[in-house]
Amino acid sequence: MAKPTTRQELVNYCLRKLGAPVLEINVSEEQIDDLVDDALQYFNERHFDGVEKMFLKYKISQNDLDRGKAKSPDGVGIVTTTTSSTVNGITSNFNFYESSNFIQVPESVVGIEKIFKIDTSSISGGMFSIKYQLFLNDLHYFNSIELLQYSMVKRYLEDIDFLLTTDKQIRFNKRQDRLYLDLDWDTVQKDSYLIIDCYRALDPTSFTKVYNDSFLKTYLTSLIKRQWGQNLIKFNGVKLPGGIELNGRQIYDDAEKEIADIKQRMMNEYELPPYDMIG
Repeated sequence: MAKPTTRQELVNYCLRKLGAPVLEINVSEEQIDDLVDDALQYFNERHFDGVEKMFLKYKISQNDLDRGKAKSPDGVGIVTTTTSSTVNGITSNFNFYESSNFIQVPESVVGIEKIFKIDTSSISGGMFSIKYQLFLNDLHYFNSIELLQYSMVKRYLEDIDFLLTTDKQIRFNKRQDRLYLDLDWDTVQKDSYLIIDCYRALDPTSFTKVYNDSFLKTYLTSLIKRQWGQNLIKFNGVKLPGGIELNGRQIYDDAEKEIADIKQRMMNEYELPPYDMIG
């Protein structure tokens, strides 16, 4: 099928591009399955069409609060590493502490940019906030307010808000599936929500057009071709009936060049620019 919509249809497409069924492609099903997984992983991690920008809502539980506030008996933190050093015959022990101030995120999340502000300021939150009072007292005199002045006042309030309630610091690595929140957990309430600005890998079983992506089809075809050549390298020089001679080295070298060109195109045409918080 020219437009594959399933995993097997994608494999069949790539095999046909390599010459099947006219030629026998000497690659096992297990090897092809591994190559499909490798191709999808590379597509999800590097291609701009392999991810989607998401705003995930997370509800803070009591377990999250207990873990975020966890401390050792001396009130410092949780001991994670202990090392010793000997100087002039005197041995000293050093403890490194780390708080377990993290929340679990789905495995499909490949990068996190920020969390939206946990707003507790008097400038923008609640009935008695400055923004609320500004709208309440001045907005009905709409014709008497200059839009430029109104915009400048709003920007000034945002500057004050930024200085008094700064954005929370976060740390994330996609191999951990943990979002570390460096904040005062005593100010966080149970059942409150965090809004996470993140990138999530597309699941091809839900979005079947992934299997028909031109980059993915080309990349997987080259990966299978390289594996085919690698399987045949050990048989170089062996003549088959009819005088045909296997040349696995040439197939492998051609595939290596194709993959290098594809990855170069990825960096120039398809790759998202790096983000600060993408692990």
